[in-house]
Amino acid sequence: MSKALLIPVLTTETVPGREIESALGLVRGNTIRARHLGNDILAGLRSLIGGEITEYTKLIAESREQALERMLVEARELGADAVINLRFTTSTLAAGAAELLAYGTAVKLRAVQ
Repeated sequence: MSKALLIPVLTTETVPGREIESALGLVRGNTIRARHLGNDILAGLRSLIGGEITEYTKLIAESREQALERMLVEARELGADAVINLRFTTSTLAAGAAELLAYGTAVKLRAVQ
């Protein structure tokens, strides 16, 4: 696990028990992944009988973790204590390829007085 993952990441605008001293700016991380032919064949067969398409679930989970890690590395480089307002978004770039983007606001924190 990366040291960058040790900073808190929240989907909220605040950090419980702490005050935001300053906003350091937008931080983001992304990855672009293409589907694998072998997984597409398995997914196609699975879609015929129903149920979770685990090949795609694994692909999106790995993509999400990589995008998050890259965002946190950027936050750490800014000296952030936390990232707030975390969001994920996806977009299709080409047939069979998609981008997953993680973004949020890097902040410096201080204890509540």
